[in-house]
Amino acid sequence: MRLPTKKRSRSADSDASPWVILIRLAVGLVVFFPEGIQKLVFPDILGAGRFAKIGIPAPEIMGPFVGVVELVCGTLIIVGLFTRLATIPLIVTMVVALVSTKLPILLGEGFGPFSLPDFKRYGFWSAQHESRADLTMLLGCLYLLNVGAGDWSLDRRWFGKRTEL
Repeated sequence: MRLPTKKRSRSADSDASPWVILIRLAVGLVVFFPEGIQKLVFPDILGAGRFAKIGIPAPEIMGPFVGVVELVCGTLIIVGLFTRLATIPLIVTMVVALVSTKLPILLGEGFGPFSLPDFKRYGFWSAQHESRADLTMLLGCLYLLNVGAGDWSLDRRWFGKRTEL
């Protein structure tokens, strides 16, 4: 006789090593959580003011919005709750960051509504240098989207391990 076990959705399922917590901490605790707070605490420098300088439409709305998204999704990733779902808005954020701030460096000119930053050099190597953290966070989010939160997470604790029938 088989005892009932908790079933969980695919979004909470993970066969990842417990050590995936290190990626969660790098993505959530080191980058997105503090960046979200800073966008809200220092809006002129990192939030709406920066978004206006870059050329992001409706910066007074998008600055705080992105700050809250980074704060909330960063927190979810840190604790490992709805980790796969939390990575999706952060992936979008990183793609927008790369297109709006790094693509102009690569092209050496503005791109669409986005302005060209003032750098001493432009082109591939300059863009690669400036985008290394953005690309690392994008790849970290893609990894977490693929493998999930791992054993040391609220996803695992609350939803249990998926069982095969």
